[in-house]
Amino acid sequence: MNKIPDYKVTDKDEEGRGYVLLESFVYYSPRYGKFISAEKGYRSDGATGAFDVRSLGWWVHDVLCDRGTFDDGSACTNRMASFILSDILADEGRWARAKYWLVATWLFGGGKARDNGMW
Repeated sequence: MNKIPDYKVTDKDEEGRGYVLLESFVYYSPRYGKFISAEKGYRSDGATGAFDVRSLGWWVHDVLCDRGTFDDGSACTNRMASFILSDILADEGRWARAKYWLVATWLFGGGKARDNGMW
């Protein structure tokens, strides 16, 4: 199980992001053999369009959607970002969310990862 980073809830910024990391994190995706990290102070809106649960998943997914790249600079597609989110949720024991968030984020999310392609 991956560690969920400490964060706090704050007033939302102009982009609607009301969660702030209190510590940096690095996540390794076994599926793709890539690292995804965020620095202390990174902001997120949580689980966009869904009930926010305490999870590493939406943090990692938001980083990938904001940047569109892994830490090594290689492109991350929308499909890859959605599968990584699903992998994390499954690892956390959230099997149902792992399935339907995979579909929902692939269909409706992605940000810069979507700009890199759906697959």
